[in-house]
Amino acid sequence: MEYKGKRTPAGEALTDLILDLFRLNSLLLTAGDRLVARLGLTSARWQVLGAVAAAERPQPVAWLARNMGANRQNVQRIINDLHKQGLVAFETNPHHRRAQLVVLTEKGKQTFDAAMRLQAPWINRVSEGLMMKDIRIFHSVIIALRQKLEKNELEERTAGSEL
Repeated sequence: MEYKGKRTPAGEALTDLILDLFRLNSLLLTAGDRLVARLGLTSARWQVLGAVAAAERPQPVAWLARNMGANRQNVQRIINDLHKQGLVAFETNPHHRRAQLVVLTEKGKQTFDAAMRLQAPWINRVSEGLMMKDIRIFHSVIIALRQKLEKNELEERTAGSEL
Protein backbone atom coordinates (compact mmCIF):
# COMPACT_ATOMS: atom_id res chain seq x y z
CA MET A 1 0.00 0.00 0.00
CA GLU A 2 1.40 3.36 -0.99
CA TYR A 3 0.54 6.45 0.95
CA LYS A 4 1.39 9.70 -0.76
CA GLY A 5 -0.43 12.15 1.49
CA LYS A 6 0.31 15.77 0.70
CA ARG A 7 4.05 15.53 0.35
CA THR A 8 5.93 17.96 -1.81
CA PRO A 9 8.21 16.43 -4.47
CA ALA A 10 11.16 17.09 -2.14
CA GLY A 11 9.24 15.51 0.75
CA GLU A 12 8.51 12.46 -1.37
CA ALA A 13 12.16 12.16 -2.45
CA LEU A 14 13.36 12.55 1.15
CA THR A 15 10.88 9.90 2.32
CA ASP A 16 12.30 7.48 -0.25
CA LEU A 17 15.84 8.36 0.87
CA ILE A 18 14.98 7.83 4.55
CA LEU A 19 13.39 4.44 3.84
CA ASP A 20 16.55 3.40 2.00
CA LEU A 21 18.65 4.75 4.89
CA PHE A 22 16.69 2.50 7.27
CA ARG A 23 17.51 -0.49 5.04
CA LEU A 24 21.14 0.64 4.76
CA ASN A 25 21.39 1.03 8.54
CA SER A 26 20.16 -2.52 9.03
CA LEU A 27 22.71 -3.84 6.53
CA LEU A 28 25.51 -1.80 8.13
CA LEU A 29 24.67 -3.09 11.60
CA THR A 30 24.62 -6.68 10.35
CA ALA A 31 27.93 -6.22 8.52
CA GLY A 32 29.47 -4.55 11.57
CA ASP A 33 28.26 -7.33 13.85
CA ARG A 34 29.89 -9.92 11.59
CA LEU A 35 33.10 -7.92 11.25
CA VAL A 36 33.77 -7.56 14.99
CA ALA A 37 32.05 -10.67 16.39
CA ARG A 38 35.35 -12.51 16.92
CA LEU A 39 36.47 -9.57 19.10
CA GLY A 40 33.47 -10.04 21.40
CA LEU A 41 31.82 -6.89 20.07
CA THR A 42 28.60 -5.96 18.34
CA SER A 43 28.10 -2.93 16.12
CA ALA A 44 26.51 -1.10 19.04
CA ARG A 45 29.37 -1.92 21.42
CA TRP A 46 31.90 -0.98 18.76
CA GLN A 47 30.15 2.35 18.18
CA VAL A 48 30.12 3.21 21.89
CA LEU A 49 33.72 2.05 22.29
CA GLY A 50 34.59 4.36 19.40
CA ALA A 51 32.84 7.28 21.07
CA VAL A 52 34.89 6.70 24.23
CA ALA A 53 38.08 6.40 22.15
CA ALA A 54 37.29 9.57 20.17
CA ALA A 55 36.57 11.72 23.23
CA GLU A 56 39.35 14.20 23.95
CA ARG A 57 38.99 13.51 27.67
CA PRO A 58 37.02 11.08 29.82
CA GLN A 59 33.30 11.85 29.72
CA PRO A 60 30.22 10.72 31.61
CA VAL A 61 27.72 8.48 29.85
CA ALA A 62 25.25 11.34 29.34
CA TRP A 63 27.83 13.34 27.38
CA LEU A 64 28.84 10.33 25.30
CA ALA A 65 25.19 9.67 24.48
CA ARG A 66 24.60 13.31 23.55
CA ASN A 67 27.65 13.37 21.29
CA MET A 68 26.47 10.19 19.59
CA GLY A 69 22.90 11.44 19.25
CA ALA A 70 21.82 8.37 21.20
CA ASN A 71 19.56 7.56 24.12
CA ARG A 72 21.42 7.84 27.45
CA GLN A 73 19.84 4.68 28.87
CA ASN A 74 20.90 2.62 25.84
CA VAL A 75 24.44 3.96 26.00
CA GLN A 76 24.54 3.24 29.76
CA ARG A 77 23.49 -0.37 29.15
CA ILE A 78 26.20 -0.79 26.52
CA ILE A 79 28.83 0.89 28.74
CA ASN A 80 27.88 -1.56 31.50
CA ASP A 81 28.38 -4.45 29.05
CA LEU A 82 31.76 -3.04 27.98
CA HIS A 83 32.72 -2.66 31.64
CA LYS A 84 31.87 -6.32 32.32
CA GLN A 85 34.13 -7.25 29.38
CA GLY A 86 36.94 -5.18 30.88
CA LEU A 87 36.99 -2.77 27.92
CA VAL A 88 36.09 0.38 29.85
CA ALA A 89 36.55 1.53 33.41
CA PHE A 90 35.00 4.26 35.51
CA GLU A 91 36.83 7.17 37.09
CA THR A 92 35.63 9.64 39.67
CA ASN A 93 34.18 12.78 38.16
CA PRO A 94 35.42 15.82 40.09
CA HIS A 95 32.45 17.84 38.81
CA HIS A 96 29.66 15.39 39.59
CA ARG A 97 29.72 12.67 42.23
CA ARG A 98 27.18 10.37 40.58
CA ALA A 99 28.16 10.78 36.91
CA GLN A 100 31.36 8.77 36.68
CA LEU A 101 33.74 9.28 33.80
CA VAL A 102 34.19 6.48 31.25
CA VAL A 103 37.71 5.57 30.09
CA LEU A 104 39.13 2.86 27.86
CA THR A 105 41.17 0.19 29.57
CA GLU A 106 44.29 -1.18 27.89
CA LYS A 107 42.18 -4.14 26.75
CA GLY A 108 39.59 -1.69 25.40
CA LYS A 109 42.24 0.20 23.42
CA GLN A 110 43.60 -3.04 21.97
CA THR A 111 40.11 -4.28 21.08
CA PHE A 112 39.15 -0.99 19.44
CA ASP A 113 42.43 -0.91 17.48
CA ALA A 114 41.79 -4.50 16.32
CA ALA A 115 38.27 -3.54 15.20
CA MET A 116 39.63 -0.61 13.23
CA ARG A 117 42.23 -2.85 11.57
CA LEU A 118 39.35 -5.09 10.44
CA GLN A 119 37.31 -2.11 9.29
CA ALA A 120 39.94 -0.64 6.94
CA PRO A 121 39.99 -3.39 4.28
CA TRP A 122 36.22 -3.83 4.58
CA ILE A 123 35.47 -0.13 3.99
CA ASN A 124 37.98 -0.03 1.14
CA ARG A 125 36.09 -2.87 -0.58
CA VAL A 126 32.72 -1.22 0.05
CA SER A 127 33.93 2.12 -1.32
CA GLU A 128 35.28 0.63 -4.57
CA GLY A 129 33.59 2.21 -7.57
CA LEU A 130 32.03 5.05 -5.61
CA MET A 131 32.98 8.57 -6.65
CA MET A 132 34.51 10.82 -3.99
CA LYS A 133 32.33 13.68 -5.23
CA ASP A 134 29.18 11.58 -4.66
CA ILE A 135 30.32 10.50 -1.21
CA ARG A 136 30.97 14.11 -0.20
CA ILE A 137 27.59 15.30 -1.55
CA PHE A 138 25.77 12.48 0.26
CA HIS A 139 27.66 13.32 3.44
CA SER A 140 26.69 16.99 3.18
CA VAL A 141 23.02 16.05 2.69
CA ILE A 142 23.13 13.79 5.75
CA ILE A 143 24.73 16.55 7.83
CA ALA A 144 22.12 19.10 6.70
CA LEU A 145 19.28 16.68 7.47
CA ARG A 146 20.76 15.85 10.89
CA GLN A 147 21.10 19.55 11.74
CA LYS A 148 17.50 20.23 10.74
CA LEU A 149 16.25 17.35 12.87
CA GLU A 150 18.38 18.43 15.84
CA LYS A 151 17.05 21.99 15.52
CA ASN A 152 13.45 20.73 15.31
CA GLU A 153 13.97 18.51 18.35
CA LEU A 154 15.40 21.41 20.35
CA GLU A 155 12.52 23.66 19.33
CA GLU A 156 9.96 21.00 20.28
CA ARG A 157 11.61 20.46 23.68
CA THR A 158 11.75 24.19 24.28
CA ALA A 159 8.09 24.62 23.27
CA GLY A 160 7.11 21.68 25.50
CA SER A 161 8.87 23.17 28.52
CA GLU A 162 6.97 26.45 28.08
CA LEU A 163 3.60 24.76 28.53
